[in-house]
Amino acid sequence: MQMSDTRQIAAPPADVYAALLNPDVLKACVPGATEVTGTPEEGFEAAVTQKVGPVKATFKGIVTLSEMVENQSLVITGEGKGGAAGFAKGGAEVRMAAVDGGTELSYDVEAKVGGKLAQLGSRIIDGFAKKMADQFFSNLQETLEGPADREETEADGEAGPKKGWLGRLTGKE
Repeated sequence: MQMSDTRQIAAPPADVYAALLNPDVLKACVPGATEVTGTPEEGFEAAVTQKVGPVKATFKGIVTLSEMVENQSLVITGEGKGGAAGFAKGGAEVRMAAVDGGTELSYDVEAKVGGKLAQLGSRIIDGFAKKMADQFFSNLQETLEGPADREETEADGEAGPKKGWLGRLTGKE
């Protein structure tokens, strides 16, 4: 399964790049992630629980980052084993470009599965992989920009300004 997409994120490329290297941000963004530990240099260990069709499994695996060009691009590669459910592996080439108002993030994703998961059929697997990729990058966008419903409004002045991931992790604006 292969797919590509582009997103506009209201944050500078340096913030987007830093977020993709942060295990806490990755844990918050990967759907079903229960654990993400490690460093960009050594790689990350992750545990993700997901239900694909009738198959529910916890995948434990390794995520590595390569071809890292600071604030411009990187390649994310992961492989996980889900016991009797089988395995999943894939990767994403992620590119960032500064645009007016933030960053244009584009990505190409490739995913493969084996074992019981592969028996579900390519239509279910492809739909699930697309949903996972979309959800990851939506979560990344929300983490960087802050929840959309917290935007400051001039009318009531009660909602505070949006606080991105850096502000939430450090407790600062």
